[in-house]
Amino acid sequence: MHQTLAPALAALVGLSASASLAQEVETSVGTLAVTAVAEGLEEPWAIGFLPDGAFLVTELDGRLKLFSAPGADPVLVEGGPEVAVDGQGGLLDVMVPADFAQTREVWFSYAVAQGDGSGTAAGKGRLSEDGTRLEGFTQLFEIPEGSSGGRHFGSRLVEAADGTVFLTVGDRGTGPQGMQAQLPLRGEGKVIHLNRDGSPATVLQGALPGVWSMGHRNPQGATLDLEGRLLTVEHGARGGDELNAPEEGKNYGWPIASYGVNYNGNEIGLGTSLPGTEQPLHYWDPSIAPSGLLVYSGKLIPEWRGDIFFGSLNSDFLGRLDPDTPAATGFAEERIAAKETGRVRDVVEAPDGSIWFLSVYNGAAYRLAPGD
Repeated sequence: MHQTLAPALAALVGLSASASLAQEVETSVGTLAVTAVAEGLEEPWAIGFLPDGAFLVTELDGRLKLFSAPGADPVLVEGGPEVAVDGQGGLLDVMVPADFAQTREVWFSYAVAQGDGSGTAAGKGRLSEDGTRLEGFTQLFEIPEGSSGGRHFGSRLVEAADGTVFLTVGDRGTGPQGMQAQLPLRGEGKVIHLNRDGSPATVLQGALPGVWSMGHRNPQGATLDLEGRLLTVEHGARGGDELNAPEEGKNYGWPIASYGVNYNGNEIGLGTSLPGTEQPLHYWDPSIAPSGLLVYSGKLIPEWRGDIFFGSLNSDFLGRLDPDTPAATGFAEERIAAKETGRVRDVVEAPDGSIWFLSVYNGAAYRLAPGD
């Protein structure tokens, strides 16, 4: 597969072939180029980069595709998890650990069948040398049975600086207004902390082993900031989407405290803040359905170093928050919109410092960077 063409040459060929298709978009740092790097995707969910410049893309229906370079034809990777394609559930996030060159391990989050319902799970396998198979795939974690319906699986994976792994889990829309998120022994509405063998990396008294934090509704974006702090974005109901910095043992409020209201207009919980719950770093009202999360290194665009990027699933833009500029809802925000930003699901930084994002509506991955 991608061994037949040197990765650097493959990347050059792929970018050259697609350069004529680059579009321009105006941003706070001037005009940037938007270039399609992968097309023909079906409900794409996540991107993961390999050290040689190749990249993986997950699709909700369970397909995993490997691209040897931007613009290359994909290879369908076999041997992945058996997923439950259930509404918003299916094959979800992909994470390539920092030691991939030594282990060839790749992690995934996905929906798994559980009795009459389904739940969020995570597992890993080894990518074969030719990139066509996941070998020895093993499921490492799944939330306890008891949730049903096709909503609110989460679900992002983040490798911490110490090599442990965070998994975000949605509240699954279960119980009265998602109250499972407030039950420490349940997996719904939690951030889970795992060792690389799947064992719990955090054990809190009276909680499901692995629970790191609770009170989350549907966290569909997660990353580390430049200091190694975990950040998440999660969906509210009507309003109340949040950016949080989950800390061990803390409660982030859902559904007893929220800045949103129910879809029928009724109040949620007991207000916007309660003793024992944490306030978000930023919130959105009305909802923008944030998905994907990136804290930018500044490699290609120094003005954006440390800024927070996310996608919008319902308002069709790529967003940027500036933590150095306060605003009424948290931080100052920029919205970058173009025909390419339709229903943005994931946002990642490529090894060269460009910003890549997935558009569900366009079935494509795009590269955002300064033009030549």
